[in-house]
Amino acid sequence: MDGLIAEDLLLLLLDDEKGTLAAASSERPLFGGALLTELALEGLVEVEERTSVWRSAKVRAVAGRAAPGDPLLAAAHATVAQRPRSAQDLAPRLGRGVRDQLLERLVGRGILERREGRILGLFPHTTWPTADVGHERAVRQRLHDVLVTGVDPDPRTGALVALLAAVDQAHRVVERGPLRARDVKRRARQVAEGAWAADAVRDAVRAAQAATMAAVSAATASAATSGS
Repeated sequence: MDGLIAEDLLLLLLDDEKGTLAAASSERPLFGGALLTELALEGLVEVEERTSVWRSAKVRAVAGRAAPGDPLLAAAHATVAQRPRSAQDLAPRLGRGVRDQLLERLVGRGILERREGRILGLFPHTTWPTADVGHERAVRQRLHDVLVTGVDPDPRTGALVALLAAVDQAHRVVERGPLRARDVKRRARQVAEGAWAADAVRDAVRAAQAATMAAVSAATASAATSGS
């Protein structure tokens, strides 16, 4: 496994030059949803019961499966294993404190650079500009193949597209060429609903996607209300 889906998601949403991430209020459920998605792809979690309201679907750890070796995934798996919880509960719960850990991991891999500075010469400020674009370029190419060219996705790319669609960012992370943004959005929705994984895995990914969408929408609405 070449890094986590959550790491790829962070790279896609991070400004390469400024090293800043937009929509900080919604990052917890987004990265939590990405970890839940990764656990689903590894066959470590399942939806307890099928439901048309995916965000409220109960998710539990699959019995008899060993915890993953990756420390972030292991911590997420331990939380899921405590007891069945709704996907909407799990997304922000799993995402608590994850962004900083993802950033440090990407620095350790040489993909990002950590820069310390001060705003107005007074307030400490850390940014994370890109140091090596190779990995992110490869991720964007896979997304372009799926969203613009129309190639069938592998499970990891399909899951990443589902998460990007949940936060309405799929059309922003690829060069669209002559395609309109709404065409790419439509393709992203089709991929999110497609048969790129086994039913049990897709159910869990759909639950994570719906929970992420609901939590991000709630965070955005709350921020808009407090700012009005």
